[in-house]
Amino acid sequence: LKNNLMKWSDALKDFALYLKIERGMSEHTVNNYSLDVQKLIQYLKKHEMSLSPLQITSEDIQNFIYEMAKEINPRTQSRLISGLRSFYDYLIFEKYCTSNPLERIETPKIGRKLPDTLSVKDIDRIVTSIDLSSPQGERNRAIIELLYSCGLRVSELTSLKISDLFFDEGFIKVTGKGNKQRFVPIGGLTQNYINLYKDYVRVQMKIESPFNDTLFLNRRGKQLSRAMIFTIVKNAAAKSGLQKKVSPHTFRHSFATHLLENGADLRAIQMMLGHESITTTEIYMHVDKSHLKDVMLKFHPRT
Repeated sequence: LKNNLMKWSDALKDFALYLKIERGMSEHTVNNYSLDVQKLIQYLKKHEMSLSPLQITSEDIQNFIYEMAKEINPRTQSRLISGLRSFYDYLIFEKYCTSNPLERIETPKIGRKLPDTLSVKDIDRIVTSIDLSSPQGERNRAIIELLYSCGLRVSELTSLKISDLFFDEGFIKVTGKGNKQRFVPIGGLTQNYINLYKDYVRVQMKIESPFNDTLFLNRRGKQLSRAMIFTIVKNAAAKSGLQKKVSPHTFRHSFATHLLENGADLRAIQMMLGHESITTTEIYMHVDKSHLKDVMLKFHPRT
């Protein structure tokens, strides 16, 4: 492959395969990274710049970012830069080039946006407002309970299998980012809700063959999509009359915050959330100051 003859389409296809196979990223993440590169390709087409991935310079990228900055917010801009940086890191990894044109591109400063934390009362309100007269009601209650009681990511919830449930031991096996598996404790109440759905609703469904072991299914007997989980959560929150913006991640965030407020240590929370680094857990958890003060007063010998 002559360096400057590299086609964008080929490079993009190889990049997507690398992310999926080598890095173990989900379909959703791979699509996002690919979209970042496609935006750059569209920009080059629009400006009639026939540059291959290996001919592009930092200056070209900077001009592209300037143009995009007029249309997108700093957070999206930051994501875009990160996606392109990964694309060039991949080309360096494959020894197609030696330097990353995004090295000197500054990422816009953004505050860490954290989701609202729901109180236990809020969560009870959402769960009790679910209509259990429909078969989907039992499923949706089990989904929301599981998001909150185990702090799962959406992709972890949709891919959960019946063979991942170790209820006798009080754990579920979760497949997280990069196909890393972890065991997360699960309480009796949540086990109960899952069993009600699994043993009384799911058994009566016509299940499509590759999804025989998938726990949560849609009406057509297939795995639920990410979008469907967002819809289930949004509808349940709206029905409960809660005035907060609620997404599946709100439950994960509330799970971690409530554990911390009740005295769980950060390392244990990190393991349950499946964070690679404890730094992620620290940023993610906006520890409220009153809790810190209580810890200090309770545990420090000089107070």
